Amino acid sequence: MNAVEIKNLSKNFGAKQAVCGLDMTVPMGAIYGFIGENGSGKSTTEKMICGLIPTSGGSIKLYGRDYTDGDVRAKVGVLIESPGCFPGLTVWENMMLQARNLRIPDAEKEVIKVLKTVRMEGAAGNKYKNCSLGMKQRVGIAMALLGEPTLLVLDEPLNGLDADGMRIMREVFLDIVKDGKRSIIVSSHLLGELQKVATHYGIIRHGKMIVEMSAAELDASCRTFVALRSDEINRTKMLLGCKYSRVEEDEAGYIRVYDITTPEEVVRYLWENGISVTELGIDKIGLEEYYIDLMNGGKR
Repeated sequence: MNAVEIKNLSKNFGAKQAVCGLDMTVPMGAIYGFIGENGSGKSTTEKMICGLIPTSGGSIKLYGRDYTDGDVRAKVGVLIESPGCFPGLTVWENMMLQARNLRIPDAEKEVIKVLKTVRMEGAAGNKYKNCSLGMKQRVGIAMALLGEPTLLVLDEPLNGLDADGMRIMREVFLDIVKDGKRSIIVSSHLLGELQKVATHYGIIRHGKMIVEMSAAELDASCRTFVALRSDEINRTKMLLGCKYSRVEEDEAGYIRVYDITTPEEVVRYLWENGISVTELGIDKIGLEEYYIDLMNGGKR
């Protein structure tokens, strides 16, 4: 059984169609990276999954049941935009208020548990207004975890975080899904960070799902390249461009040659033409470059 199954989903706002015939599948235990440009329909889709706005057509099933089912709705935790906290209250007070609103039995025990999950147990006494952005995001996730939901829907939880905040957030995500019973849908523009934790991806454009794939399928789809430097960059690029179909210079000043059987092949060819290679490596493109190519109509 999948955590989420969406078929032919649509959403209209007057004459504007924000989501158009979208299909989406989120497996149990997945960290599902939901990717797309601003205005592509990500947040609208997430809000429909959470029941915050009605659909205009299509179906949404959560754990095999219609998403409007009261029992299945209780399995969904949400953080869209920002957590609804009172700035002058402490983290603990805000959490306890939400736990009581949800009528959670033994609220104190539950709050302690979720604060520990998001690495915030040591900051429970801090006033919310004095928390850093990363701490506030973790408070929001802690609130979404109240009541032991099995599906979390998180909209841009990595925005504005520093390196340490992102590291902690990655640890939190992995901790949440480690038993295979919980799934996370997380949208983000920080594709390099998302690639470090996501097990599945969905790429949306103009309200339509362009591609869905697992992390393994992404890895298999990403093209390999030889990266090199020489003392004659311009001549090297010209020579390689005459022999190979795709040659580029990246931001770091390395020349990339795609779809090469062995790096030795490139070195030999340049040596025969009087050019010495000073640095050499082989790598694959990442999620960000794959996404950019896909949006530009190409494929790496």
